[in-house]
Amino acid sequence: MKLPKGEDKVLGKVGVKKPEALLPRLPQKSPGISHFEKAASAVPGSAGRLRRIEEEDGAGDREPGPGLGAVAEAGFIAPGWFGGEEMDEIIKQSAVIENEHVKKWKRDGGRVVGYICLATPTEIMDAAGLLPYRVRALGNSQTEMADARLSRFNCSFCRSCLQLGLDGTYDFLDGMIETNGCDHLRGMIENWHYAKPFAFLHYLKVPHLADPSSLKYYEEDLRLYKQAIENHFDVTITEAELWNQIQMEDRVREKLKTIYEMRERAEPAFTGAETLSLFLMATAAPAAIREKLLDQAIAERKDHKIRGYKARLLLGGSATDEVDFIQGIESMGGLVVADTLCYGSRAFWPRLNPAKAGDPLQVLAKTYLEELLCPRMFQDFPRRRDYVLAAVERAKADGVILVHNKFCDVHGVDNVAFRLALEKKGIPVLQLEKEYGASADIGRMKTRVQAFLERIGGPQ
Repeated sequence: MKLPKGEDKVLGKVGVKKPEALLPRLPQKSPGISHFEKAASAVPGSAGRLRRIEEEDGAGDREPGPGLGAVAEAGFIAPGWFGGEEMDEIIKQSAVIENEHVKKWKRDGGRVVGYICLATPTEIMDAAGLLPYRVRALGNSQTEMADARLSRFNCSFCRSCLQLGLDGTYDFLDGMIETNGCDHLRGMIENWHYAKPFAFLHYLKVPHLADPSSLKYYEEDLRLYKQAIENHFDVTITEAELWNQIQMEDRVREKLKTIYEMRERAEPAFTGAETLSLFLMATAAPAAIREKLLDQAIAERKDHKIRGYKARLLLGGSATDEVDFIQGIESMGGLVVADTLCYGSRAFWPRLNPAKAGDPLQVLAKTYLEELLCPRMFQDFPRRRDYVLAAVERAKADGVILVHNKFCDVHGVDNVAFRLALEKKGIPVLQLEKEYGASADIGRMKTRVQAFLERIGGPQ
């Protein structure tokens, strides 16, 4: 089957083939779907996305247009897809590495510093007048250059990121913050720096425990992180500016939480793929822009409803920034109404009890370390388990899909423990190990997800 025109797009400088096997075929022209067509021409993989129904102020329903039989037969009509021009633009910009907000920042003389681990306090970069950019691969499957430096026994997400660093896609970065999130991430950044040295590289050491001595250690390391940025970029970071950025970031987290709560409704306002797009945009734009974009998304979707899906799903696991992977699950009728992903709720949901006074670096150390829900943390599985169980209950999920990229040992082990804990509570679980961005995995993923959806039945 041929892909519709526009299915193959370029992310950064790397061509990425999209998983047609998971996506319903749509014609290029269907009446009454101008937002869909506009976004499909610019967003990788968007031609397979689902239709929306407007239900604002009694405006009535818009039925599927011609050529949407595959979706209609599945009984899944998603009114959340492309619900307005602002959302279209957000989704479009989230689908490229160097988005228009980053380009404008650079044109105006701004500097961009990359980071990859959610244990990195971005408020320090913001307070220095820098743009913190969370590195992502967006499903890039090409790793030829990276494979020469990291063996194929390393996580394919890390190799995909390294490829984009080596091929020049990330040349807009003015520096990088490395953490000891996992050995694969460290290997990726250090090989990247060895092959194409960063103008600025700082190694932030994050403890594996959150006891008092570890908190003190982390606080001191945050001071070194702050000093390194001040010295290299010739700036002074004041306590007042740090507090300004802490409060702004808390507002951004509150807005992300609002979006997640809107997705958890009985009739959700956002799909899982859209929610991931919003998260990706919120970690790749200036702070003031992030806040504005999230406000626009919330306003546009306040009255939207998604109906007709087969099952409500929670998606958990390792670094997953693949919008098309979630879109593929949803094209089969499983609506992702919650997640416990690294590129998702774990980056912001726990951090909603902000302090208002004191040493800002102490506050950041406590916030980022004590609330770090990651399998890299020792003696902390009960809290991670309770977080997943609470998310399942809150979102009224019919089942859970736990995914990890091949050779990601920490999430692979954690997912086994999660599966046992969830099944003990009678919650259906599908555990998937996959290659990041690999089209060869699509058929296997589709078969297993379809079987899982048939097993759990759907909403009662």
